[in-house]
Amino acid sequence: MTARDAADEAGAAAAQSVSDTTIDQLRDDALSLARSYGAVSAFDVFRRAKALRSEAEHQRGLTKVPVQQQDLLIVAGQACALLSTAAFDLGALDDSARLARSAALYGEMARFDPLRAYATGSLAICAYFTGRPSEAVRHARTALAYAGLGDTARRRLLSIEARAHGHLGDRERATRALVASTRQDRGERDALHDDVGGEFAFNEERLLMSNGTTALLVGDGAGAEVTARRALDLVSSRPPARQSVSVRGKAAADLAAAQVLRGDLDAAAVTLETVWVIPAEQRVAGLLERTGGLRRALTAPAFRATRVAVTLGEQIEEFGRLSAPRQLGTGSGLLAIEP
Repeated sequence: MTARDAADEAGAAAAQSVSDTTIDQLRDDALSLARSYGAVSAFDVFRRAKALRSEAEHQRGLTKVPVQQQDLLIVAGQACALLSTAAFDLGALDDSARLARSAALYGEMARFDPLRAYATGSLAICAYFTGRPSEAVRHARTALAYAGLGDTARRRLLSIEARAHGHLGDRERATRALVASTRQDRGERDALHDDVGGEFAFNEERLLMSNGTTALLVGDGAGAEVTARRALDLVSSRPPARQSVSVRGKAAADLAAAQVLRGDLDAAAVTLETVWVIPAEQRVAGLLERTGGLRRALTAPAFRATRVAVTLGEQIEEFGRLSAPRQLGTGSGLLAIEP
């Protein structure tokens, strides 16, 4: 009877598990989606990530095996983090923050701190884009305290913290965090930012692009111009399939803003040619925030009678009107931060 009972219990346990092949496929789907993020529209990412999270949750409901539960929590959490990023890119900031909190909860339940750190960093970004930079600093510092983070994760979070200090106008702290973001070279990796990578990674051009924006926020136009040019050069040096349209567009917008800051509208007009060719479905909220700031700068008294400024302003308005957030009606809540 003991042997029979053991066999029955083993059979019941097997019936309460799912195929490891199914979990492997879901894990590969999450990796593929993260790595293809820059090549497809944010709307398509949102749709695919929503389906992935739903399937991971469905499979989680079919298994009682702890290791499978953990694996599926991580996949669902990665999908939720990508949903948050896609929602942000579409200008739906409240939804993005809500999804980031859900992703952080998945990371907590799975005891997977890299996911918690990524999601908390996303909350920081949402906070300073909605006028709460002090809260953004707190989120970034909370995320930096999580265990098991690699150099890439710390680089991203320090860059986010630097941007938050920039929005606060605190040049000293912004510069300190910015410098620290460039010095994360311990040779440490983690299973999300490095092993999955893609949208979860934070490569050198993304770091340069973000830090160029911070330089603008603290009034360092010369530094912003140098950093944005470096970001653009690095993007151009990549094979075509690895060139990020988003990074190129944002860095070009920052470079144009730095050129406007020193009064060179002709140079800015040339730089913005890189921006105008970005497809409508890839004109994400972060890029629109930058072009919006540039639009305001062009209304300064010194430029009001300048034909170039008028033309650039009209082009910026048309660029935004045709963007995915405006066409989908998701960008109405986007509050641009004044530099």
